[in-house]
Amino acid sequence: MSADLSAGFAPSQATLTGENADIYFVRTCDILQAEQLNPVVSMEVFCRYPAVLAGMVEIRSLLEQVLPPESEVWGLAEGAVIRPREVVLRITAPYQTFALYETAYLGILAHETGWATAAGEVARAAAPTPVLSFGARHVHPDVSARMEYAAMVGGCSGCATPEGARLAGVQASGTLPHALVLCMGDTIAAVKAFDRYMPADVRRIALVDTFKDEAEESLRVAAALGDKLWGVRLDTPSERGRVTAELVLEVRARLDMAGYQYVHIVVSGGITPERIAYFKSAEAPIDAYGVGSYIAGARPIDFTADIKEIEGKPIAKRGRIPGITQNPALKRWW
Repeated sequence: MSADLSAGFAPSQATLTGENADIYFVRTCDILQAEQLNPVVSMEVFCRYPAVLAGMVEIRSLLEQVLPPESEVWGLAEGAVIRPREVVLRITAPYQTFALYETAYLGILAHETGWATAAGEVARAAAPTPVLSFGARHVHPDVSARMEYAAMVGGCSGCATPEGARLAGVQASGTLPHALVLCMGDTIAAVKAFDRYMPADVRRIALVDTFKDEAEESLRVAAALGDKLWGVRLDTPSERGRVTAELVLEVRARLDMAGYQYVHIVVSGGITPERIAYFKSAEAPIDAYGVGSYIAGARPIDFTADIKEIEGKPIAKRGRIPGITQNPALKRWW
């Protein structure tokens, strides 16, 4: 892992000190220390559902800080498609060195894998059309970058926040909001101001549903910006019937008839795999989707951590099979 990437995923002080750990892990460490017990254990982590795995880079950043050199860690790659009950992580180390962090690494996996799996669902539904993650507004700002990063792991082609884009190693993507158009009083004025002040490498994508009919507004902005216009975004609210396949087809036809074949169409607003299937079935010519709540609101995927060996001896709680679970896909981290 590069120094920059590792720094981007550095654990918080609250995680390192156990302030956000389940209290019973804190008490377990206190008891084991008082009893002078610190056995070498092998802990395995798995989930019960098929999923797109995410969070492994962040977990590695955490474990690199807390585990002693003699530890042994095996893990799957970020973005791996995992099977139910497949072991994704194995830690062999003195138990007191990592017992405090089970809450953290399970939570990292739960949320990031949930987001990545949802992103994979929309990306597969849309393929080969790209999907952009626009969901930061649907989560707490302290985790929005992790959500955006996980969406990229799952298959999104871009994301909206600078921090999320930095974690994913890309440039942030976006258009312009209704707020700018409303403040400027006119879509053309807003688009021209955007063009005046934004760097040349930022795509000019105009939001065209604020004041006028989407097809009319698309023609106006195309005429105003010419070949500098990369695309238009349709984000018609539910109060006006949402974006329909018929609307996309009309906008495309009117742009083409006016000579603006190069202008792309981006669709956003309540996009789900089912909505994408609807657009595809109607052969609506969409060049990119912006997806927010379907990814950001994805349910976390539960992961479980089990001790499977203590001092090299197979052991497990009832319902689990003692001993190391073989998984050839695991790669040794150190």
